[in-house]
Amino acid sequence: MNLSAESVRTLDLHARNRYQAKIAIDAALRNAGGAYRIRIVHGYHGGTAIRDLIAEEYASHPKVKRLVRISDGITDLVLRELTD
Repeated sequence: MNLSAESVRTLDLHARNRYQAKIAIDAALRNAGGAYRIRIVHGYHGGTAIRDLIAEEYASHPKVKRLVRISDGITDLVLRELTD
């Protein structure tokens, strides 16, 4: 799978708490445009609170088809498949 830069939006959530992260993710979903994925860089060395938030809040979000854990510190929200 070769995704272009426009099809994947990156959101860096380092140094944000759960509340700030949720606001940023919700804004990214509202402004996703034609993106296929939102790549969330949340890190994990400081804990897994934001990674857990993503799993809890966005796995069943109406705009998110599925979650893909790229690594311990990066999770993709898949908004649509390349064939959509």
